[in-house]
Amino acid sequence: MAKLMSHAPAETMPTRVSVWPRYPSVYEINTWVWLSELSQKYGKKVTLASIPAAEWDAIAAYGFDAVWLMGVWERSPAGIAIANQNQTLLDDFRRALPDFRPEDNVGSPYCVRRYVVDEHLGGPQGLAVAREELSNRGMNLILDFVPNHVAIDHPWVAEHPEYFIQSNSDDARKDPSSFIEREGTIFARGRDPFFPAWPDVLQLNAFAPGLRQAVIETVSGIAQQCDGIRCDMAMLLLNLIFQRTWGSRAGQQPATEYWDDVISAVKKSYPGFIFIAEVYWDLEWELQQRGFDFCYDKKLYDRLEHDNAENIRLHLCAELAYQGKLVRFIENHDEPRAAATFLQAKQQAAALTMTTLPGIKLFHEGQFEGRMVRLPVFLGRRPQEPVDQSLQGFYKKLLSAIDKPVFRDGQWSLCERTGWSDNTTFQNLVAWSWIRGNERYLIIINLSNCPAQSRVRVPWADAGGGEWHLLDAISGAIYERAGDEMSSPGLYVELDPWNYHFFECLRMNKT
Repeated sequence: MAKLMSHAPAETMPTRVSVWPRYPSVYEINTWVWLSELSQKYGKKVTLASIPAAEWDAIAAYGFDAVWLMGVWERSPAGIAIANQNQTLLDDFRRALPDFRPEDNVGSPYCVRRYVVDEHLGGPQGLAVAREELSNRGMNLILDFVPNHVAIDHPWVAEHPEYFIQSNSDDARKDPSSFIEREGTIFARGRDPFFPAWPDVLQLNAFAPGLRQAVIETVSGIAQQCDGIRCDMAMLLLNLIFQRTWGSRAGQQPATEYWDDVISAVKKSYPGFIFIAEVYWDLEWELQQRGFDFCYDKKLYDRLEHDNAENIRLHLCAELAYQGKLVRFIENHDEPRAAATFLQAKQQAAALTMTTLPGIKLFHEGQFEGRMVRLPVFLGRRPQEPVDQSLQGFYKKLLSAIDKPVFRDGQWSLCERTGWSDNTTFQNLVAWSWIRGNERYLIIINLSNCPAQSRVRVPWADAGGGEWHLLDAISGAIYERAGDEMSSPGLYVELDPWNYHFFECLRMNKT
């Protein structure tokens, strides 16, 4: 079987066992754009091999456990040419970048020609340097994997056409937007079943004999270079979904699941390597059962944007074994910028929510500065935007507050909150606590545009019999409260719209 050359020679890529906290924080960076801006900043070409130490230090100062370098793989010249003929994409490019030029389209990072680090970014050796810089600062590295499709000029198209969904000339004639001829074979273009096909990629056949072993070899090559991967649209490869999408064109359904085979094989050779699923359609639990360490929590994002506090609380009532394997976010490269989606007060409440829940806490480069333009992933540069100093100051306090072991490996619990017969505004509040040894934190957030009052009971068996010192990690306010009251009837809380408390709770004495 032909292997996909996807990594540097073994002697330059020693195998290491990745170590992760239970609930890591991850920082996503658009690699191409970031390096372009660093090159402008320093007046010379900056690649992954030559990023100044001060830039790595600035990232490390936030306390992240990992950096996701989005878009490092070799991009497709054929994909770039197709995109530059797509008027819808061109309009999107000009919306984000009014002075767009054709050379700004550097290709989609999800139209992968080869799983080799793009030479423009520094190649495999540059990535190895970047990984070492991250490791020296206590951070892991996450990269991308796109299981559903590859670029139309990927080597497999000529070498292994049997890896793809194929069809016939009638389909190509009747539906040229979904089928294309390459190397004398009719291939299906890659797709999500609910949207038109993507014109620049070809659909891999998850049922094809031989493909899974080729994927295992490819992902193993990636695992030599990083500590985890984010798998694009991972649910598309589930047997049931794939069968519904492609029917008889896919052939006989295998007896095993794609992800069971791939993940188990890779983890045998790379213990500690983590798999993160981009997933929708309420299939998070299913993919967790297939071996994924973490799955996107798009439902939380949607509820934070559109729903009420009570429905958010109900979402958080799921078992901790499930909650702790979710990826919490309020923006990433697929979503609009948080600053463009939420008013600042609501954004802060939403950020505090996603940041203090179990699971991965995913942040996006530009989120802290208040960037508002969602950049199409094809573009190699972005418009200048002013820094929102107030928002940036909030995030610095928030990231500092959660940069503690209790939020990485502690015990998380929802708190009961109650109201009164003539005052049901307590339903606008959500509350939870973190415990690790003597460390105690209590988070209470008003997720509404109305004032709210409540009693919040801490779930600590030893809370009573003394006084507690409550230090708000964001505002700096200090309160003293009796432990007996905090246990029952509960800490009295009154919060303005979108306001919150982030209490570090210190016992003062115990009688």
